[in-house]
Amino acid sequence: MGRHARPADQMFRSSFFLLASTLTTAGLSFLFWVVVARFYPPEQVGLATSLISATSLLSYLSMFGLNSTLIRFPAEGRAARNGQITQSTALVLLVSCVAAGIYLLGLPWYGHKLLFVRDHAHLAALFVVSCACASLNLLVKSVFISARMAQYNVLSDGILQGLAKLAAPVALVGFGAAGILGSAGIGYAVAAAAALLLLRRRLGFRFDFRTRGTRLREQLRFSVASYVSSLINLAPVLVTPLIVLQKLGAAEAGYYFVAFQIAALLNSVSTAVGEAVFAEVSSDPSRFGELLRRSAKMIAVVQVPAVAVVAAGSGLLLLVFGGGYTEAASGLLTVLAVAALAVALNTWACFGLKLAQRMKQLITANAVLACTTIGLALWWAPQGLVRVGCAWGIGNLAAGLFATAALLRGRPSAPRPPEPDIDPGPGWSPVDTLQLRAVRLPGPTAVAPPSTAAPSTAAPSTAAPSTAASSAAVSSAATPAERYRP
Repeated sequence: MGRHARPADQMFRSSFFLLASTLTTAGLSFLFWVVVARFYPPEQVGLATSLISATSLLSYLSMFGLNSTLIRFPAEGRAARNGQITQSTALVLLVSCVAAGIYLLGLPWYGHKLLFVRDHAHLAALFVVSCACASLNLLVKSVFISARMAQYNVLSDGILQGLAKLAAPVALVGFGAAGILGSAGIGYAVAAAAALLLLRRRLGFRFDFRTRGTRLREQLRFSVASYVSSLINLAPVLVTPLIVLQKLGAAEAGYYFVAFQIAALLNSVSTAVGEAVFAEVSSDPSRFGELLRRSAKMIAVVQVPAVAVVAAGSGLLLLVFGGGYTEAASGLLTVLAVAALAVALNTWACFGLKLAQRMKQLITANAVLACTTIGLALWWAPQGLVRVGCAWGIGNLAAGLFATAALLRGRPSAPRPPEPDIDPGPGWSPVDTLQLRAVRLPGPTAVAPPSTAAPSTAAPSTAAPSTAASSAAVSSAATPAERYRP
């Protein structure tokens, strides 16, 4: 399909490309770790996974909610949009570098075995640059989603990043754990460079540090609320494996990690559809209810069969990792697969709350998820991995029911689009936008001839609406991708 796909098909098209990007990244990452495991000893692999996990976490924390803001509130006009992307990029890069530096400084307290990175300037620089490139890649992904051109995420974040990482480990095997980190850093750098090139070639992006019309300050509250909500949502994902490690041991933590990674592919379906709806409604708020209903049907059509397949074949899927995984984690994977339905409900409702700008309810829903999941995991972990999986499912179900009730309460209408802040340019006069209306003045009234009075009084009342209508028609006819162009 071309760039100007019909609106009815656009949500499916965006969802397809976002899901394809996730699956491509996951598949090539799996091959990457297979290659690494064959050429590097387990000790070096363990150190590298800690560093790469830290890189991913720090890049995510550096977003400050700007990835959501760029989709929900894109600036109008090419100059303003360039400025919005430029300022967001500068802030994210700065924060990611500072966060990486703080992480390295704190290694004596929580990462003694990783101190070799901080003690060598070139390794420290590699870690900081990797964090910066990963952050930039995450931010640019949201720009393509906003422009409804998610196919470029498949190319840059999926294919190019995966192939670049896959080609490097063998060449860098002599550098140990630093070689694995360097391979991942090369992948991030290639993806970020390709994304910037595509922004320039396909969307006409140029770096522009002007602040007028970017709307970042106006939407600061939304950015902060989105950021806080994302951090709370991330808490059970990070804390639950630690609970398993402390309560059940390292082997059980490994079984949990593998099962959860497989289930995460199921969860990516609802996330992909949610991001597509987020971009579509941000572009056309009048379709809020329609797209929300269509997205629910789309998630159900794809998610239910996928859950049935994974739940029924959990033992066969885990055979890829060895017989021990089948015996220890098949029950857990079955529970996590069924829990993907609860995750889908929670994801769908939370995207709806974010679109409706009900940020307090969104934060509360994620707090319900975090508290329920972590609390039940602490309580049930001594009883085995299956109970931990139940904690994850119940937490998502409770949060999803709360978010759905908050979304449906009062039958919300389409979110109101924000007022554009456009630089009118030279030659503009306040008279051009002045709304005229008839006013009766006190004093004697002069009667004008009928042949001249009617045209003179009717002109102001008809000319302005016709001009506004034509401007609105032109604005609504432009696609999100065309807003970036001259």
